[in-house]
Amino acid sequence: MPIKTDRRDAEGIARLLHLGWFRPVHCKSASAQETRAVLGARKAIQQNMIALEISLRGLLRNFGLKVGAISRGRFETRIRELADGNPMLETATTPMLRARATLRLELAALEKQVRQLAQDDPVCRRLMTMPGIGAVVALTFRAAVDDPARFRSSKRIGPWAGLTPSRNQSGERDVSGGITKAGDVNLRRALCQAATVMMNRGRSTWLRTWGAQLAQRRGRKVAMVALARRIAVILHRIWVDGTVFEPDAAPKMA
Repeated sequence: MPIKTDRRDAEGIARLLHLGWFRPVHCKSASAQETRAVLGARKAIQQNMIALEISLRGLLRNFGLKVGAISRGRFETRIRELADGNPMLETATTPMLRARATLRLELAALEKQVRQLAQDDPVCRRLMTMPGIGAVVALTFRAAVDDPARFRSSKRIGPWAGLTPSRNQSGERDVSGGITKAGDVNLRRALCQAATVMMNRGRSTWLRTWGAQLAQRRGRKVAMVALARRIAVILHRIWVDGTVFEPDAAPKMA
């Protein structure tokens, strides 16, 4: 506005409310915010530990030393083997390895608490009956949705989580693009990870069979997103109905 004052701002907000040009925002409960804080702390520690590992790999690679594919348990031993005999490399890698060891201990303790939180929650225990849904995914879904009653239909979870195709239409132009990526990015990432686990390592269920058949028709990436969206819908239905996942029978969606 050419002239912006508090009085004019208040008048503009009042007009928007009068016309209904706004979207209601759900205020999360205190318990949901606390759960998100714990999950956020876990993710921050995990990301810092991974960043240290990448830095160590890059540091040694400058000297032609490749760490290679190795388990987390043997990572520190491998780094010390490569740096052995070079005092400067030992000086550079030792404090980083100590910091990584500390982060790893803290991450293990925090993950133990996360698993305990999920086991103590009856909703999370029901959600984890679905293959591919662990403590982190169950808590992430529970904290993001918070109140399942605010969705009139379970099918509304997909668009809310940003897992539906975007569309740009104007006159004769009508383009369907990638997913909208609306809503909580952590929830969307957790659902996609659950879909990946179910497709690659999960036990045989009707849902995995449906995803595999879709992958043959439309491709693996499209099938992963579609499976993540359907997982979200089923989790919401399990929560609302108070049931558990049935691996042999597809539920009816409301």
